[in-house]
Amino acid sequence: MTPEHQRLFDADTDQQPWRLFGPYLAERQWGTVREDYSAGGDAWNYTTHDQARSRAYRWGEEGLAGFCDSGQRLCLALALWNGQDPYLKEQLFGLSGPQGNHGEDVKEIYYFLDNTPTHSYQKLLYKYPQRAFPYEQLLAENRKRTRKDPEFELLDTGIFADGRYFDVFVEYAKAGPEDLLIRYTIVNRGPDEAPLHVLPQLWFRNTWAWGYDDYRPSLTAQPDGAVQVRHQELTELTCYTEGSPEWLFCDNNTNCQRLYNATSAEQFFKDGVNDYLVDGQKNKVNPARTGSKAAAHYALTLAAGASQQVRLRLGPDGLAEPFADFDEIFAQRQADADAFYAEIQADIPDADARLVQRQAFAGMLWSKQFYHYSVPRWLAGDPAQPAPPPERLVGRNADWKSLDNSDIISMPDTWEYPWYAAWDLAFHCIPLAQLDPAFAKNQLGLLCLDWYMHPNGQLPAYEWRFGDVNPPVHAWAAFRVYKMDQKRRGDGGDVAFLQTVFHRLLLNFTWWVNRKDRDGRNIFEGGFLGLDNIGVFDRSAPLPFGGYLEQADGTAWVAMFALNMMRIALELSRTNPVYQDLASKFFEHFLYIAEAMTNVGNAALNLWDDEDEFYYDALNTPDGGHELLKVRTMVGLIPMFAVEVLDEDLLDSAPLFRERMNWLLTNRPHLAALVSHWQEPGKGARRLLSLLRGHRLKRLLFRMLDEQEFLSDYGVRSLSRVYKDHPYVFRDTNITVNYQPAESETDLFGGNSNWRGPIWMPVNFLLVEALQRFHHYFGEDFKVEYPTGSGQFTTLLAVADALTARLTKLFLRDPATGRRACFGDRDQLQQDPNFKDYLTFNEYFNGDTGHGLGASHQTGWTGLIAKLLQPKVMNGQRQDQES
Repeated sequence: MTPEHQRLFDADTDQQPWRLFGPYLAERQWGTVREDYSAGGDAWNYTTHDQARSRAYRWGEEGLAGFCDSGQRLCLALALWNGQDPYLKEQLFGLSGPQGNHGEDVKEIYYFLDNTPTHSYQKLLYKYPQRAFPYEQLLAENRKRTRKDPEFELLDTGIFADGRYFDVFVEYAKAGPEDLLIRYTIVNRGPDEAPLHVLPQLWFRNTWAWGYDDYRPSLTAQPDGAVQVRHQELTELTCYTEGSPEWLFCDNNTNCQRLYNATSAEQFFKDGVNDYLVDGQKNKVNPARTGSKAAAHYALTLAAGASQQVRLRLGPDGLAEPFADFDEIFAQRQADADAFYAEIQADIPDADARLVQRQAFAGMLWSKQFYHYSVPRWLAGDPAQPAPPPERLVGRNADWKSLDNSDIISMPDTWEYPWYAAWDLAFHCIPLAQLDPAFAKNQLGLLCLDWYMHPNGQLPAYEWRFGDVNPPVHAWAAFRVYKMDQKRRGDGGDVAFLQTVFHRLLLNFTWWVNRKDRDGRNIFEGGFLGLDNIGVFDRSAPLPFGGYLEQADGTAWVAMFALNMMRIALELSRTNPVYQDLASKFFEHFLYIAEAMTNVGNAALNLWDDEDEFYYDALNTPDGGHELLKVRTMVGLIPMFAVEVLDEDLLDSAPLFRERMNWLLTNRPHLAALVSHWQEPGKGARRLLSLLRGHRLKRLLFRMLDEQEFLSDYGVRSLSRVYKDHPYVFRDTNITVNYQPAESETDLFGGNSNWRGPIWMPVNFLLVEALQRFHHYFGEDFKVEYPTGSGQFTTLLAVADALTARLTKLFLRDPATGRRACFGDRDQLQQDPNFKDYLTFNEYFNGDTGHGLGASHQTGWTGLIAKLLQPKVMNGQRQDQES
């Protein structure tokens, strides 16, 4: 057991609170729904980046390369000033949704380089220009650009072209659960000497201004230059600094004068340190050297190419020599991190693959955030603040009065998406389970709790609209994590976890059936389903001419949900036979959905088109018409996800389920035809539960594996490439769908994400898994042409491996050219030694080139690459795909 594994064990068994402090501070709190108290729900303009340095937040905090405790009472982050900027660099800059030509967009360069599950060691790199940060240029240029233009990025300004920037490496190491070592290493990459102000900042989240509790924690300078840290809910701590920095104190209170031209009883505001240093207003910091926010001011001058360190320690009171063992502890924690990952990556021989995977894991762990949002309090307002406008009570999330969240949650992205999303979170838990199974299980359980789940059984989708609908992948993720954890434990698995999640998801499944199956025909609408602009119409809004959609993906997701629940029930029945009855119920439910989707004899009920041999959404018009929307998208491939194989040994362990299954197949012959089965010598009967029989599977794969349609060099596109030259046109109108391999050209869902051509990691991951499952049933004799038109035929398992190889090519350095596809045509990223091995994990990727697009740090579900890079071989045998 490595030291980091021991820390995880101690944390999981409540022996030591190693997870108490971590990178739980968001990169952005401004512009979030939580901080929006406007009448019309205009979150982007109610709290802006310009206001961020002066406004005390109600629900959470933000900072640069930050750290905080699990209740976000005490926060620690870095501020920088190059002497040129109009204000301190305290938080990352980016464009709001309305400002960006493709929605919100962070305009900074930073990298999550390393992290361990208990955050005993972690590392981040921030690149800070020596010249004035081009705030106005970024705003103006992106304002001029249209949806059809690329985004104007920080690199495009040329501010890094001649190396006139600082590399700021931020590292944290833990001597103990409440003993934190902080090291900033600043490197001048430029050709000349350059000054830099480095300001490590401590502050308390404001909990006293809202009318519930007037207790104020304190930061107080001590005679020896340290700062005493006192909060009634935390251990007594001291912040020690090396050298003799100037400590500057103010309070984490809103500067009402600057924001509202109003007076305040407070004297020293949140932006006091900024005003003191940048504007020279010496009266903005507290001469008594106490407050709820403090900064240690280091004024450095670095020669060309030189580096310098700033060291701090936040630890117990009374350390006589806080820096005596500092370097030794740091070296040990780095060695611990290396040992931890050496064990995980033991079967990955390629050094570049190990680098990519470790940085993917780092991004996953840096994206754990404190998330606090009580909808009832948000709707009603706080006693000490002005009442919210009455429109709030009938506006956004008004019907989610039960939602009251205050936890550490895995976020999709700490700047662009600093809030959880239901289906994103499910995917996050797969790579997280490779590192910290207990945390992965905790995350899946959270959304099923009463104060997350709606009383009607719906899981909250995401902050901007909790009532929206994400694909129901929670059961899939729960079983995947259970199996991964079971293999790690080497026992029967965490049955209590699986049982708890299963019971809560029974409520969620019922919600889907009751709310999304309009006519009780086992064909589901679904709505948005996380695929933004993929449809002909906005699938979350009423159709412009009435009627409604029946969705191939919505129906397939529910079929997959039913199979996942059946499989979980069968697993639970190993220790409690009562679950066999529930397994039978989900088996039957799946069969009825499969019947609806394979209905060949009634075109008015069919989502499969015999002419194109593809699945489509269906438009049902007010006059009773039924029309397939024949545009080939990922929607038509999602039916492949609903697949399960029942082996003889699994059926032997559930005799009541077998008996019920055989009864159904005997007495419902029209349903029996939906279950493929064959006899394998020595292994008995094997049954395939799928929405697809062999013929339809081959026809879908014919499209999917065609490089002129879905198959890119870097994965499966979300829209067929045939629409590049021949866009889909709806009824001779101006409603069209065309192939857009990069950023979105439409305004649907703000235009910040695009499902009309790019490659998305989560659905590609599910395609790989589906192919593995189908191979488990069909075996070596079932072959398909790969790629389509090549004349070469191979097994489904080989196709799954080939698709995995294409996806990993997004990040791995090309052996011939040395370039990474995700960097696109940016030579500085591809060639500069101070850039080329630092990775970001984008939201999605160009369908033709593999260039990373969308949210730049959405390691969240793109972190699945860490799982794809893990070899599927154990003890010389291929792993079962469930683990």
